[in-house]
Amino acid sequence: QVQLVESGGGLVQPGGSLRLSCAASGSIFSIYNMGWYRQAPGKQQRELVATITSGDSTNYLDSVKGRFTISRNNAKTDNAKNTVYLQMNSLKPEDTAVYYCLADVPTKRYWGQGTQVTVSS
Repeated sequence: QVQLVESGGGLVQPGGSLRLSCAASGSIFSIYNMGWYRQAPGKQQRELVATITSGDSTNYLDSVKGRFTISRNNAKTDNAKNTVYLQMNSLKPEDTAVYYCLADVPTKRYWGQGTQVTVSS
């Protein structure tokens, strides 16, 4: 089992920045991929925003390239946590969504509870 706890969402003006964090605990040494999806208001499907593997390979949604940066801090001890970050700069109103953290292990994908990001003046 993997537990994910997100933080860092909120209200920001267009052009502003936010940093999302997601701390994973539990069976963290089996995690090979972490990342973020988002679900915008009125949309039924979540879209992939960014992912990062345990080898630090990254993947981004085209519309966030150059504005968002994903990074991770891998646990070094049994009591530590894997943490993934999403630095979001030059935010636009269309970035408004609930952002969900994910963690992949060989047999399952785990999801966080979601954190609201609202970009509005």
